[in-house]
Amino acid sequence: MLVQFTMFPTDKGESVSGYVAQVIDVCDESGLPYKLGPMSTSIEGEWDEVFGVIKACRDKLRKVSNRVYIVISVDDRKDAKNRIEGKISAVAAKLGREPLV
Repeated sequence: MLVQFTMFPTDKGESVSGYVAQVIDVCDESGLPYKLGPMSTSIEGEWDEVFGVIKACRDKLRKVSNRVYIVISVDDRKDAKNRIEGKISAVAAKLGREPLV
């Protein structure tokens, strides 16, 4: 499955990139494929793995914040693999272009 999520504390001021970096560190340590975007992070794996990582991210932020904003989108396609890169490559191929990095 492919999951896109946004997570940040709402009580830490205007710039929260340091807190987002803590979330990305949890994703990186998980060993699951992930990709940081400007407004969200995509992560790929099985349900329990992915949501275990998201829970760990939430738990990390709740240690330093009283309020955490979270949005989660799920694309659960049976037997699909490498969708983080594959979906982008498929669209680029249909356009006759190289995938954007």
